[in-house]
Amino acid sequence: MSPVPFGQFIVKVHGRCNLACRYCYLYEGPDHTWRDRPAAASPAVLERTAARIGEHAATHGLREAALVLHGGEPLLAGADRLAGFAGLVRARVPGTCTVRVTVQTNATLLTDARVATLARHGIRVGISLDGGLAAHNTQRVDHAGRPSWPAASRGARLLAERYPQAYAGILTVVDPRTDPVGMYESLLALRPPALDLLLPHGNWTAPPPGLPAGAEPLASPAGSGRPTPYGDWLCAVFDRWWPAGHRETRIRLFEECLALLLGLPAATESLGLDPLNAVVVETDGAIEQVDSLKSAYDTAAATGLDVFRHTFDEALRHPGVAARQAGAAALGPVCRGCPLLTVCGGGHYAHRYRAGHGFTHPSVYCADLDRLIRHIAGRLADATAGDPP
Repeated sequence: MSPVPFGQFIVKVHGRCNLACRYCYLYEGPDHTWRDRPAAASPAVLERTAARIGEHAATHGLREAALVLHGGEPLLAGADRLAGFAGLVRARVPGTCTVRVTVQTNATLLTDARVATLARHGIRVGISLDGGLAAHNTQRVDHAGRPSWPAASRGARLLAERYPQAYAGILTVVDPRTDPVGMYESLLALRPPALDLLLPHGNWTAPPPGLPAGAEPLASPAGSGRPTPYGDWLCAVFDRWWPAGHRETRIRLFEECLALLLGLPAATESLGLDPLNAVVVETDGAIEQVDSLKSAYDTAAATGLDVFRHTFDEALRHPGVAARQAGAAALGPVCRGCPLLTVCGGGHYAHRYRAGHGFTHPSVYCADLDRLIRHIAGRLADATAGDPP
């Protein structure tokens, strides 16, 4: 199978963060590579990265590319610098390629002037937030232990009220200890055009909160007796979102699950068998696999490549990248024999890890995903039961 060219370029313009979130898998997890990297990407790194993106777009005739300005906290680099880099990438790709740019931020540094600069340069803003209330964000504190919520909520409301065209949405990590409907409605109050509900990064060796430690990978979710706190939480949100009289917001996880159940293509890391087409450039120019792998073990995302000496095509041939594009062939026999394979896709790659055994297991969220997918399938069947054949 020929590799699928990269279409999403995640560039770490700044490798440090102004927050010290207590659960952060990047700075508090097993991977320590960030400590030896420069705090910010240099002009040389950004210039070379833009050139490599342009080269890849031209080689593969890309009609569209997604550029994600990431960190750390990317706004520590300054809005003008982000805008300048976005312009540099757009100038390097062929004229037939549209570059869609997003910055992913914790929202604490958003001001009217900064958002105006980003919006003027066609950069949309995605916000990472634990929920829509101060009580939901108690673990998102700065390095002095002070809450980030006052500044973050101001930033979110600024986007919603003054720059809705630049508002990409909110990314929040599922916490089964919270009330699911209350959490969803609190986020709706911030008027996001889209929500990404992400499962926290855990695996069989380091399971996420609420799932049993030391458990063996499931041979099958059916009848396992395994608790499904994450699946239950997501089902409750789905049941609030699905029957609403109008689309209050997009929820990517649900929309893509519905699309896959209907046999339509859907691109996500968490579901389906579509090849992953994302690549990361670190502040020192290192080309890496996606950050979620860093939750598994130290250097898990490393490729040994960098933008100064290597092309993105060389990164496509890296064994780790190839495994993410291999679809069902990269899965173990349990997943390949599962009736939900084409929808679940084995779950998120990082969530399959078990120390000493690699990534060929079902997801640590196998039972939760089974619960969610079957629930959504049932609701979809109910909604279409009266449709003509």
